Amino acid sequence: MKFQTVAVVAADHAAAQSALDRLSHKYMTAAPEDADVIVALGGDGFMLKTLHQYLYRGIPIFGMNLGSVGFLMNTYNDNHLMERLEQAELITLHPLRMIATDIGGATHEALAINEVSLLRQTRLAAKLKIQVDGKVRMREMICDGVLVSTPAGSTAYNVSANGPILPLDAHLLALTPISVFRPRQWRGAILPHTVTVTIDALFPEMRPVSAVADDTEIRDVVRVEIHEDRNVALTMLFDPEHNLEERIIKEQFML
Repeated sequence: MKFQTVAVVAADHAAAQSALDRLSHKYMTAAPEDADVIVALGGDGFMLKTLHQYLYRGIPIFGMNLGSVGFLMNTYNDNHLMERLEQAELITLHPLRMIATDIGGATHEALAINEVSLLRQTRLAAKLKIQVDGKVRMREMICDGVLVSTPAGSTAYNVSANGPILPLDAHLLALTPISVFRPRQWRGAILPHTVTVTIDALFPEMRPVSAVADDTEIRDVVRVEIHEDRNVALTMLFDPEHNLEERIIKEQFML
């Protein structure tokens, strides 16, 4: 894949800013609005921020890790950048759309590349009702929360909550409880990517719940609808030997 104009963006910390300065002097770069590919310098959090920022441009983004985990990033190297971009493999992702209704009746929408999570706001456990495509699957779950994860996000918060890791091409979503108290043995569910998951907060005045789509949080929700938005596509670029599909498979064998 040939790119004519490259933009470089970086996280605020010193290492990323220093790398930005080096790359800007070494290569001909453009502003993100004028480029046909973006190189993002930072960690996974910055990559998610960049993907959200340029969501509707449809521009490919190649991340280089200057953060901690860097699961969504490639190895940092300021040599042969254009050759790496030309040889990179393209991954297309579809985010989750969250439609949350708060206790005052207002509706809020946000997109999540990793996951949508519902979390208790106080010392009291949340009580939640779960529907899948309009059918009640769990009348009451007592827990700290629950999340719906994409395959790309299944190695993040989802796996920390003991949820399953999903291959990118599996066309599935993970529904994973967070510190579930009742029913004690429920470990979650794997769902087709076409479903709509609806979660109701029971007794929201006494047991308030927040809903979070990546970095967008809505407080005091009473109902949250979650579905994959196939009308929105994000494009990420990975070095062939470190593509995202391989990382997700490899993650399942790490101890």
